[in-house]
Amino acid sequence: MSDVKRMSKRAQKAQETRRRILQAALELFVQDGYGATNLQDIAAKAGVAVQTIYFVFGNKRTLLKELVDVTIAGDDEPVATMDRPWYTGALAAGTAQDMLRAYVVGTTSVLERVAPIGKVLEAAVASDPEVAALWPNDVDPRHVVQQRAARALVGKPGARAEMSVEEAADLLYGLLSPELYLLFVHERGWPRERWERWACQTLSAQLCSG
Repeated sequence: MSDVKRMSKRAQKAQETRRRILQAALELFVQDGYGATNLQDIAAKAGVAVQTIYFVFGNKRTLLKELVDVTIAGDDEPVATMDRPWYTGALAAGTAQDMLRAYVVGTTSVLERVAPIGKVLEAAVASDPEVAALWPNDVDPRHVVQQRAARALVGKPGARAEMSVEEAADLLYGLLSPELYLLFVHERGWPRERWERWACQTLSAQLCSG
């Protein structure tokens, strides 16, 4: 076997181990809470030695950070949200209405993934200042994403003429928030299709002309 093939198999195995650890962490954090879950529990569920988790992630805090990042992205590829095909495709739409339709669908997929871990992260940040420090509070990444989307939207045909980038970004940030998604979909039981329809109609009424 060539060195290249051997390294490829080793890399594939390492990636699969990493994914098993992340999946086990997600299930246990959601089921038992961040504070009550220890690395031994995660290792047992993932079928690995606890030393493997320390080697791959360092500690429980950095494991949570990686889990949140991967959950938002949808995979473990090092591609930022604003470089993802769903995002660039939505922003490339020809009209404001077409962009909103595509953008709401793409954002909803992110919200579906993030929702289960949102409360876990909230509790972890509240109980452990070192967890909060993993996400600097001087810049809100979600607002940065919405601001770029807003800048693209206000320049398209069909956008409300008097709408500023700042106001559009605030509306996207608020109406497509994890909190609002959880309220309607998880607490009120809305199916995804109803949420997408409502979000698109509401944003269109605010951001689009006519």
